[in-house]
Amino acid sequence: MDSEAAPTLSEGNEGEYLLEVEDLCKYFPLSRGVLGTLRNLPRRTVHAVDGVSFTLKPGEILALVGESGCGKTTTAMTLMGLLVADSGTIRFNGQDVTHLGEHPVSGAQASIAPLNGQVYRGRRSVFPAANMKQLRRQIQMVFQDPYESLNPRATVFETVCEPLDVHGITDDREEKVERVRNAVEDAGLKPAEAFLRRLPHELSGGQRQRVVIAGALVLEPILLIADEPVSMLDVSIRAEILNLLEDLRRRRGISIVYITHDLGTAAFFTDRIGVMYLGRIVEIGPTRQVLANPRHPYTKALLSVIPVPNPRLRRQRMILGGETPNPIDLPSGCRFHPRCPRVFDRCTKTDPQLSCVEPGHEAACLLAGSPG
Repeated sequence: MDSEAAPTLSEGNEGEYLLEVEDLCKYFPLSRGVLGTLRNLPRRTVHAVDGVSFTLKPGEILALVGESGCGKTTTAMTLMGLLVADSGTIRFNGQDVTHLGEHPVSGAQASIAPLNGQVYRGRRSVFPAANMKQLRRQIQMVFQDPYESLNPRATVFETVCEPLDVHGITDDREEKVERVRNAVEDAGLKPAEAFLRRLPHELSGGQRQRVVIAGALVLEPILLIADEPVSMLDVSIRAEILNLLEDLRRRRGISIVYITHDLGTAAFFTDRIGVMYLGRIVEIGPTRQVLANPRHPYTKALLSVIPVPNPRLRRQRMILGGETPNPIDLPSGCRFHPRCPRVFDRCTKTDPQLSCVEPGHEAACLLAGSPG
């Protein structure tokens, strides 16, 4: 396909939703090894993201919460185009960007990369590289580990300024310095002049994470995907960063997908919460409704272990038994039934889908609509 005929990525396609994700799936095939190949054993796959659906309105903050390995970060990287979705749809500003980050696969690669019984054949993105670059200006991501995401040889100024150079925002040196200074100070590094010439090894873990946030803010995106943005910060600093994200939403109308395992921070400033378990969203709804009246046993278990400073308000802890099932060999029926304290016969046979339990509140549990 010629680049002239390729569709362009619209910046002004306004609608009810900024981001729409429908039945998103991402699987990772495992190597069979020499013996497995000789014996022609079936290829096994890791179901990292397996049918995730949600929407995000302009100016909204959505939290994706769950324990490690539930698929939160894989979902985020697929939304960014860093991983290519195996199926499902991602629409940004009303336009399908599902395969925007897709690369062609050679015939040799296709011959050794079957997935779910089908060969992953070579495909080429219908979007030119310029549209991926354009999408990057509108969607930015804050990664969890600043020790890995920062160039150890680049100063703070060079790190934060690099997105401006890549996207050709401005050639004026003074304007670049001003943009970088504002982004660094917005991220909480004040005064900016005290940090611009420092290298990563001269910064603490919390300061490094602030530099990563500044690098994401310098392009003034309309969607920010924050993957555990406060996990590397001291407890006394976390509220300041969360307040910063809330302020960005209020002043700039920026939307945020906030990924965390900490329901406490999610309750602090998010509008809605989606609870993930084994690659799926098992409950999603307004933050206050989900926290005040959780309908899925997994959500209840997560809430029960949140520390409460007032002894009169402490909950009875729900300690889940057993280990999280293997995402390669998923259990039959409900994926949570091996650890669920309320399991009954139908749970082992029926795989519940998200159903409405309150206006705007959905849960994937056979008992979600029952009293108590």
